[in-house]
Amino acid sequence: MKKALFAFILGLVLGAWLFRDVQPRHPFAARRPHSPASYEEVLGYLGSAAMQRAPGAIPGVVMETDKSIALSVSTRRKHFVIVPKRDIEDIGTLAQGDEPYVMDALAMIGRLVKEQKMAHYQVKTNGPREQTVRYLHFHLVEVDPKDTIYEADTLTARP
Repeated sequence: MKKALFAFILGLVLGAWLFRDVQPRHPFAARRPHSPASYEEVLGYLGSAAMQRAPGAIPGVVMETDKSIALSVSTRRKHFVIVPKRDIEDIGTLAQGDEPYVMDALAMIGRLVKEQKMAHYQVKTNGPREQTVRYLHFHLVEVDPKDTIYEADTLTARP
């Protein structure tokens, strides 16, 4: 009985420390009434805690600052995931105080492009329904210019 109580209290204290700076993920929010937290939201919670409390335990880290971390996620082509170390669910939930973290992540993308000598690349972030992990992150992916159609580059201005 004493061991179980000790384990419970230890888990409660550890959980409070791990998740103290994490945004609420609305497990019972009005937008989805009475639905449990989704798999993506749970991954977001865990990702947030890992990014903030134990970034050294994350595999594939290629660059890190006090506000962002970059991971290499592919061996076939250059593909990096850049994550602000502040719990931001997605680009649509930015709040006051998030700006330095997002700007640092974008600056990190610029440094990676230069260091990796990437001439053809895309930077992408997904909305909340397209995310596998509910945590703001950016993908920096090297692309083959022969296999990519740049729609924005093909638009012509009309007078």
